Amino acid sequence: MPFASAESIRVLGAREHNLRNVSIEIPKNKITVFTGVSGSGKSSIVFDTIAVESQRQLQATFPAFVQNFLPRYERPHAEAIENLTAPVIIDQKAVGGGPRSTVGTMTDIYALIRALFARFGSPSTGLVYDYSFNTPQGMCPDCDGLGVAITADPNKLVDRAKSLNEGAILLPGYNVGSGDWQMYANSGRFDADKKLADYDDAEWHNLLHGSGGKVELSFARGTWKANYEGLVDKFTRTRLKRDTSGLSEKTREQIQRFLTEGVCPSCRGARLNPKALATKLGGRTIADWTRLQITDLIEVLGEIEDPAALGLADATRIALQRVADIGLGYLSLDRATSTLSGGEGQRLKMIKHLGSTLVGMTYIFDEPSVGLHPRDVGRLNRMLAALRDKGNTVLVVEHDPDVIQIADHIVDVGPRAGAHGGEVVFTGSFAELKQSDTLTGAGLRRTFRVKETFRTATGTLTVANAKAHNLKDVTVDIPTGILTAITGVAGSGKSSLIRDEFLARYPESVFVDQSAIAASSRSTPATYLGLMDPIRKLFAKATGEPASLFSFNSDGACPECGGRGVIITEIAYMDPVTTHCESCDGRRFSDRVLALTLRGKSIADVLELSAEAAVEFFPERALNAKLRTMNEVGLDYLSLGQAMSTLSGGERQRIKLATQLQNTGTVYVLDEPTTGLHMSDVDTLLTLMDNLVERGNTVVVIEHNLDVVAHTDWVIDLGPDGGKNGGEIVFTGTPAQLLADQVSLTGEYLRRYKSAA
Repeated sequence: MPFASAESIRVLGAREHNLRNVSIEIPKNKITVFTGVSGSGKSSIVFDTIAVESQRQLQATFPAFVQNFLPRYERPHAEAIENLTAPVIIDQKAVGGGPRSTVGTMTDIYALIRALFARFGSPSTGLVYDYSFNTPQGMCPDCDGLGVAITADPNKLVDRAKSLNEGAILLPGYNVGSGDWQMYANSGRFDADKKLADYDDAEWHNLLHGSGGKVELSFARGTWKANYEGLVDKFTRTRLKRDTSGLSEKTREQIQRFLTEGVCPSCRGARLNPKALATKLGGRTIADWTRLQITDLIEVLGEIEDPAALGLADATRIALQRVADIGLGYLSLDRATSTLSGGEGQRLKMIKHLGSTLVGMTYIFDEPSVGLHPRDVGRLNRMLAALRDKGNTVLVVEHDPDVIQIADHIVDVGPRAGAHGGEVVFTGSFAELKQSDTLTGAGLRRTFRVKETFRTATGTLTVANAKAHNLKDVTVDIPTGILTAITGVAGSGKSSLIRDEFLARYPESVFVDQSAIAASSRSTPATYLGLMDPIRKLFAKATGEPASLFSFNSDGACPECGGRGVIITEIAYMDPVTTHCESCDGRRFSDRVLALTLRGKSIADVLELSAEAAVEFFPERALNAKLRTMNEVGLDYLSLGQAMSTLSGGERQRIKLATQLQNTGTVYVLDEPTTGLHMSDVDTLLTLMDNLVERGNTVVVIEHNLDVVAHTDWVIDLGPDGGKNGGEIVFTGTPAQLLADQVSLTGEYLRRYKSAA
């Protein structure tokens, strides 16, 4: 191996997932990029072996009391993992933090701004916590610092196309003839046969918010008089202004259907109470500061002249500049972290560590270029280099050639995916990788082409006067029957145009993103695609046994591990001990079930098949068609029984797409489908999208990948930049026309990419 073990992280005999006894040395204080096709084993080396063992050993140094509150990590399957340093893992998992978490609180910049207002604002309370929306002394009393109000939506409570006698009130329990319905139909205030759409303003207000007077209600046991109360007021009093914790989940879901979330009318979304909002600095309130785009807030801080405030103002400005330097200057500090994309969240996590003075750490990144326009990849590379130059080891799992190029050392994993991967097929420099015979090497050498012939649109879907977020009253036609790319730098308005405006106007569209799939912890590709029921029936027919016997969630489960394949033993103040179930050999089923076969394979054997192998095993038309969809979307390497919770965002997106492939005449909207895709897999994706279009569908793809952009029939580019400097349509036309456009940043990088190829 090329590196002395004392100066490198050393892994011997790694066998996690599909790894085939991998041994490798990774240089310290360098940038090492791990490449390879999806499912080749990159993450198994970096995250499931190195990162897990680093975390496990670090936590072992803490007192037992502290360990009890930390996540538990099992020892990876490897002979030895040596010379590890403390890890900092920056992945694409949702930032989370709940409704109170914002860009400002996540980066700790809001704490600096609170200190500025407490010490130098006027009139100031002098207390930092008075400006926090997470403390009783600072939060708005009406929304508890959330900035939003949950209210009943009149348009969801009633169907205005109907009369009261026709069942216009949609709330459960308000069916025609019921006591609650009589409150309005028998009140004498309305014509019960008059459609609600024909009510005048006075009648509409009376129905929703009226009060006073008695209404006689008739029941089987007699009559009684009740005070009249408007529909919205009654619903709010009986449902929203009470403790709902005792209600069933079903009832809470029913209530949720009739609610809408809007800006808190008291604080107007500022989250703070009037006392905090009365303080001003530079003529602005603290809410005004946090609403500003970060690049604008940097300028505001530069205007502070008070010598006493300069030190704190400079520290705040430097922290904000770090956010801008990584390409997120279009964000505002009041932006909820729950609304951030995976890439935005990952880059914000980086901000915290750039200001750290710790050295000798191992920083581990999971595709940090996700969501980045080619213009912004250079900024990312500078940040990675800055972490290394401070004296840290940087490990990056990545597909983007521009990121791979800055590596000091590259590890290519393959040669292919799943059972055909799990080996280190190359180590060395970028120049050496480009000349190698691996799939990554071939991908780096391939010629970049911009399509020259284009399909003709069959029509248009118009989005008129779009104003969501930073969109500036945009009107655009999205062509049907062809493949369209929506492009632009991060924050330019792509998602606002498609997610918020287009999908609201055309809700019948099939939207496929990378969000988590709502499924149980035991869900697998086989269960998600609806394969398990027909598979169990085939086993039942072949063996004469009941179908339920072939489920590890039911009668067929191994009695020792309950169908989990492992036995978990909890020990107080220690990591839980997970042991391989000897009874079923980790295969989840009882011995009786494992002895029953279909065409020579047990149910466990079938679940261990890859999608590629399963297509050959199941000739049955319905099963075979569904299995082929997994292969079509590039998931041929996934086993049918793999836990859905282990899938990456890109894999989740592609398996969702697999359930929709048989449609025709449909509008598909794909949100960055190249996420997690190797260069060689992009061709599979392009073929898939072409096939969808050829079957009569419309495909709209939000994408940064220039190979995809160059392959489309039409491009809609937003910009010219992000945030307040974006929100406009800067180009519409074919990729060939985009090459010649001098305004579009996407066009500029398309030209660069073409000339470099």
